[in-house]
Amino acid sequence: MPLLFLLFTACKSGEKLYNKGRFDDAVTAFVKKLQRKPQDATALALLPKAYAQAQAFHERQVNQYLTSNNSLKWEAVRKEYGALQQLYTAIHSAPAAMQVVQPKDYSNAITGAQENAAEARYDRGISLLDRGDKANARMAYDEFAAALQLVPNYRDAPQLMDEAYQLGLINVVVSEIEVRSPYYQFSADQFRDALVRNLQNRQINRFVKFTDERLARSQNIQPDEYMELRFYDFVVGQTYVDRSQREVSKEIVTGTSKDTSGKAINTYTTVKATIYVTKKTVVSKGLLDYRITNTNNNKLLRTDRIPGSYTWLNQFGTFRGDERALSDDDKRLIGGIDMAPPPPQELFLQFTRPIYDQLARDLQIFYSNP
Repeated sequence: MPLLFLLFTACKSGEKLYNKGRFDDAVTAFVKKLQRKPQDATALALLPKAYAQAQAFHERQVNQYLTSNNSLKWEAVRKEYGALQQLYTAIHSAPAAMQVVQPKDYSNAITGAQENAAEARYDRGISLLDRGDKANARMAYDEFAAALQLVPNYRDAPQLMDEAYQLGLINVVVSEIEVRSPYYQFSADQFRDALVRNLQNRQINRFVKFTDERLARSQNIQPDEYMELRFYDFVVGQTYVDRSQREVSKEIVTGTSKDTSGKAINTYTTVKATIYVTKKTVVSKGLLDYRITNTNNNKLLRTDRIPGSYTWLNQFGTFRGDERALSDDDKRLIGGIDMAPPPPQELFLQFTRPIYDQLARDLQIFYSNP
């Protein structure tokens, strides 16, 4: 029963598709029906009509594209021929379908359309590349890539694609960071190195390459843009000590007794303690100034200052009085110890982390579409 239902449904759906003018889908439905039931009268009768209608439609589309002035018309032609070739393949999959339809093989037509489409993309790439500027070189790169998608290793498109990439590339050289104290130069270099690696790994734009200044000098890389980084007004390791005390108390049960009826009655007393707290904070903060300049015309492209801060905190305490008055939080505080703050270089890196994150976000937006 389920099989008969499926066969009936397939037949009806094929007719429905045919009546709606969806001739490609109707051909596919009728072929599937004939694969399961080669003698189906409806499929045998309507398949030739559906194929003829589909073929006529796609051929008309091809003729319309060929008469247009669109330089990319061959890609549309290739798509139409591809649809016809799919029908050819589908009909060949069912011997019963081949008895009533002799589909046309469009494989040669597809190959020809691909060659023409690749040539059109190639010619567009050549025209763009000849203009000699970065913006057109980037568009030329995409045209050569499209040509190679259509026909692998088409002419010298791989070499021209690489040429277009090199011409369209924006080399951004990131400066060595100036800090007022050589004591922090190593940490500043770590900041810069991590930033360059991060920007490269993010692949913000395939036509933007970030290089640190030292590597650019050693490899004689000429920058198109120069990013200058400088830390201003930074303070590392400024320690503040705050001492305070507070009184705590708690009622506790000290015993029980019974009243005249024999009911238990708790006896309470109040216990007290004084907590002495030492709070040490080490504040580190600063500003990063960055400027991006076009090295060809010295035009300032972007500038900003990004603040960052980090506060290291350590608390510990002692108490006098009855320990029973202390809460669990009080006990944890009493259990703390006086610790030395991190070394200045570590504090420098800590306050630069929020600066780093903000700068990376800013640059990702700025270079997403140069």
